[in-house]
Amino acid sequence: MNGGKGRRRLAGRATAGRGAAARRSAGARRRLGPSGGEVPLDRITTRGRLAWLNSAGSRIGTTLDLERTAQELAEFTVPGLADGAAVDILESVLRGDEGSRWTGTGVPLMRATALCAVEELSSLEPTPVGETSARAEEAHETLLHRYCLRQGKPVLVSRMRNEDFIRVAPTESAAKKMRAAGVHSYLAVPLIARGLLLGSVDFVRGRGRPPFSATDLALAEQLASQAAVYIDNARLYGREREHVVSLQRTLLPRATPVTPGLRVQAEYAPSTAHHGVGGDWYDVMALPGGRTALMVGDVMGHGLPAAATMGRLRTVARTLMTLDMAPERVLARLDLATRDLEDEQVATFLCAVFDPADSTYTLASAGHLPPLLLDGQGSAEFADVPVGAPLGAGVIPYDPIRLKVPAGGNLVMYTDGLIKSRHADLDHQLDCLRTAARGLAPGALEGGGLIACAPADASRFDEAVLLVATNVSGADALDAPADLREWQLPQEGRAASVARGLVTDQLAAWELTELADVCELVVSELVGNALRYGNGPGRLRLLRGERLVVEVSDTGPDLPQIQHADLSDEGGRGLQLINMLCRRWGSCRTVTGKVVWAEQNLPS
Repeated sequence: MNGGKGRRRLAGRATAGRGAAARRSAGARRRLGPSGGEVPLDRITTRGRLAWLNSAGSRIGTTLDLERTAQELAEFTVPGLADGAAVDILESVLRGDEGSRWTGTGVPLMRATALCAVEELSSLEPTPVGETSARAEEAHETLLHRYCLRQGKPVLVSRMRNEDFIRVAPTESAAKKMRAAGVHSYLAVPLIARGLLLGSVDFVRGRGRPPFSATDLALAEQLASQAAVYIDNARLYGREREHVVSLQRTLLPRATPVTPGLRVQAEYAPSTAHHGVGGDWYDVMALPGGRTALMVGDVMGHGLPAAATMGRLRTVARTLMTLDMAPERVLARLDLATRDLEDEQVATFLCAVFDPADSTYTLASAGHLPPLLLDGQGSAEFADVPVGAPLGAGVIPYDPIRLKVPAGGNLVMYTDGLIKSRHADLDHQLDCLRTAARGLAPGALEGGGLIACAPADASRFDEAVLLVATNVSGADALDAPADLREWQLPQEGRAASVARGLVTDQLAAWELTELADVCELVVSELVGNALRYGNGPGRLRLLRGERLVVEVSDTGPDLPQIQHADLSDEGGRGLQLINMLCRRWGSCRTVTGKVVWAEQNLPS
C-alpha cells in the first residue's frame, strides 16, 4: 500500500479529487497561519508549511515527560495538519526500555498515549488513553500494523473507500463511527529514533478538509522524526529518574522500629519533576535505654551524585548514633565526614533524641528548617532550635536544645521540598505549613496528611520527607509498646544490693523471673564499676521492649573497656562476663558523665 507504485496511485487519486476538494473548502473554516494571520487551509504555501514545521521545536518536548510530549505532538497537529490525531507508544518504551526493531510475525504491544480531535470528530472510537491496543488478527490486520509497526514505513490513504475503513480502524465499530463522522482521508507515520521504533502517530481528516497529499505525508514524516527524538529523550530521562528514585528508596529505612513512648510515621514523596530527585532522607533508630533517634537531612543538588552522598551521610550518621553520641557531637562528626567527600557537597541535617523517661527531645540543627511542635491541644509552634552551619561548611560547634513534649504532642520534621515555592518567600510558606498542621486531625497528621495539604502540594518541584513523632508517654503510657522503670541509686556501698532488689522485684512484676539471675549479675557489675571508676552510681534504668535493657549512669569521664585479666588478677572479668551473658553492651557519654548499658533477649 505504501510502496512506490502504491504511493503514486494514492497521489493520483488525491490529484484527481483536488478540484472538488478546493470547491468544498471555499467556505471551510479558517485557521491561524504560521505568521499569526488567518489563512485558508488550501492556500498554505510550501514556505508556510516549513514555518509551521519549524515551530514544532518550541511546542513539542517542552518537558521531559514522555506522556506529555506525546500529547503535545497530538495537539500540535490538530487542526493544523489533521482533524484528529492519535499517538501510540510501544509498551517497552513506556517502561524505559529502548525501541524495537520488529521482525516477528505478530504485532508489538502498543499503548494509547495521546489523543486530540476537533469537535466534529468527538464521536470516534479510538483506543482510550492508557489502554493497550488489541493485537490485530491475521483476518483483520490494519494498515498501521502491516506497514508502520512491521516495516517502519508510513501509510497514506488519500481517499478512503468503504473497504478502507475496516483496514484502518482497530474494530468494526470504530470503522462505522469513522464512516458516519465523515472521515475520508488517513495518514499514519512511525516514530523512529536512532533507527529504533518507538511507536506511531496516525491522522485523519473529515468533512470540509482536502485529503492528505504526498506533501502532507512528507511534512508528517519530518514532524514524526523530530518528535521521536523528543520522546526518546523523555524516555531516557524517565529511566534515569526511576533509577535514582529506586536507589534512594533502597537507601531509606524499609520500616520504622518499635520505639518506647513514641509513635513514628515517615513519608517520602518524590517530585514529579525529573530534576527533583536527589538527597532528601530520614532515619529512625532505637537507642539504648529506650531512647529514640530521629534524623532528617537534605543534600544540596539532585540526581545520582546527591543520592549517593545521601547514602554515605546516612551510613555515617547511623554509625555515630549506634555509639549513642549526643546530637551536637553527631553533627560535628558528620561535618568532618562531609568535608572529606570528593564531590564537596553540602547538606542540612536535623537530629533529635527522644527520652521517654521525661518525654523530652534533645535537638541539634545543621542549617535545617525548624521542626514544628504541636501540643495536641490545637497549638502549633516552630521549635527555636539554634541553627548551625550546614554540614560541609566547616563551622563547628553546634548547640543543642532540650524540649519537653506533652502526652499526645507531635514533633514534625521535614525537608524544604514540603514548602519550597518559586512564588512565595520562606516565612510565608512556613506560616502556611503551621496553619495546615494545626488544621489536621491527629490521625490525618500521623498518616502523612501534610504531604497533600502542605503549601507546595500542587506546585512542589522538589522531593519531600516528612517525619511525624507522637508522644504516647504519660497519660497514654498503657498504650506504649514498652515499659520503662527508673530509680535513683544511693551513693554508697549498698547501692549494688539496692539495685539487685529493684531489678528482681520489677522482673517478677513483668513475669520475667527466668532472667533475674543474669540481670542481677549484670546490674551488680555495672554498679560496682560505677562505684570504683565513676564516682558512684547515678540512676538505674530498666527497659522492657523488644529486649530487656539495664542501664546505669555515673559521673565518671572514662568509658569502660574489656581488659585482659591474668589468672592471678582479682578484677577485670566483670565486663567479660557481661559480654558473654548479654546480647550486647555499650557505653556513651552524657552531659554529666556517662551511661553503661547491657541488653538481654526476652524469652520466646
